[in-house]
Amino acid sequence: MFSYRHAFHAGNHADVLKHTVLLAILRHMTLKETALNVFDTHAGAGLYRLDGDYAKTSEEATEGFLKLVAGKPKTPFASALQDYVEMVAGFNSGGHWSVYPGSPFIIQQLLRERDKLKLWEMHPTDTKTLTANIAQLDAGRQVAILREDGFEGLKKFLPPPSRRALVLCDPSFEVKHDYARVHAMVADAMQRFSTGTYAVWYPIIPRPEAHDLPKKLKTLANKSGKPWLHATLTVKSSKLTQDEHGEVVRPGLPASGMFVINPPHTLKAALKDALPQMVELLKQDQNATSTLESGG
Repeated sequence: MFSYRHAFHAGNHADVLKHTVLLAILRHMTLKETALNVFDTHAGAGLYRLDGDYAKTSEEATEGFLKLVAGKPKTPFASALQDYVEMVAGFNSGGHWSVYPGSPFIIQQLLRERDKLKLWEMHPTDTKTLTANIAQLDAGRQVAILREDGFEGLKKFLPPPSRRALVLCDPSFEVKHDYARVHAMVADAMQRFSTGTYAVWYPIIPRPEAHDLPKKLKTLANKSGKPWLHATLTVKSSKLTQDEHGEVVRPGLPASGMFVINPPHTLKAALKDALPQMVELLKQDQNATSTLESGG
């Protein structure tokens, strides 16, 4: 249950997609004066070292964020992608990319004094690290950390007093039951608070549950009469290969998606420009592509 550590994956291509979308959503939602409540159901450690042992072991950031900033796009970065790169740059200095902010710190950067952030994390080590990292912000009661199941913990906070909220849900999906739990959580949340914005990240892997989840979320949104947006980023083939010794080589994570219910009306245009550049700069083979669809 506690084997997953995001420190091994911080800054990978999935984070590039997830955090570009997250930031674009928050930029729009913080334009209104009314207080915003943000809920991060699987917060992780909050901050990650790209020059640390975990990141160096996997080297996923090398094929993700670090590859993005090292590349030279044919045209200047799209505004959403430029905003994302500048956000990460704010956590670094001297031209060195040594720190990568997880979603808790990206969210906190945009909060106003009247806004609130609740973070759920159950991994004992990551909870301890997250607590220490958040303590450095001196955010007081604005940020709350709860060491409990985020799927269940969200229920008691919906609807929020301000009637404005963003829910980010990005579990590890190490166990296939997470797919069903994500759908159940969003369905329950929409019954409690139908006008909230719900952003779900998921891996695109050769597993039926992974392909069914966005379909189920689309059906849920359509039945509720709510608008939705679905963005995916593929950087390589998902097919198994063999090495020189004939051993099967698994490709790692080839693709991921973000499904957003009640997205800001500005999000589709922002991603329409950003996604092709992600493909251009992060592709690992000729199968790299992206998709963007919306409805409602």
